[in-house]
Amino acid sequence: MRRAFYGLPTAALLLIGVGAAPALADPPAPPSSATARAELSALKVGAPHSMDGYARDKFDIWATQSDGCTTRQDVLARDGKNVQDKPDRCQPASGSWYSVYDDTTVTDVAKATIDHMVPLAEAWRSGADTWTADQRKAFGNDLKDPQLLIASGSSNSAKGDSGPAEWKPTNHAFWCTYAEDYTHVKSVWKLTTTDKEKSALSSMLDGCKN
Repeated sequence: MRRAFYGLPTAALLLIGVGAAPALADPPAPPSSATARAELSALKVGAPHSMDGYARDKFDIWATQSDGCTTRQDVLARDGKNVQDKPDRCQPASGSWYSVYDDTTVTDVAKATIDHMVPLAEAWRSGADTWTADQRKAFGNDLKDPQLLIASGSSNSAKGDSGPAEWKPTNHAFWCTYAEDYTHVKSVWKLTTTDKEKSALSSMLDGCKN
């Protein structure tokens, strides 16, 4: 098993069971609603770019991280519960994964998909078409920002390449965080928005209590 145990003292490492895959770190926290509103206000509104030349492969998912595991495997380890790795491998053998989009828990690792908060196609039509290959790879494998999260196969398929103007999680309790995360990712990566998307995000942020 090749996992990064950043910040754990030696005594804590000795307590980790063989084969158990502890979370690499907590998932990136969303910004406050006030920060998200400021970021949303600053997003540049622009017409969607052409999808000519788009391909998911241009974002190089799922790349190998510094721990020797793929981005997908690291997210499964980070966000799963009671995750057990296959012997001497990064790939989880068992565990459970919470899909916040639809408030369901997935217990079959093959059905625990990883979703991009801002879909790759949406990124392409809002600015990623002009990026370098390295920039697109960094976006497609972004573990620093709230861009990658567990999703059930059905919720991931339902969302597809849609943004919040066309799709929202069936779990209404997640709408605030969804809007905060989505806005933050677009802000960090300097992607554009549309009037329709901006209105949808603003409406969801209205429901935030923080």
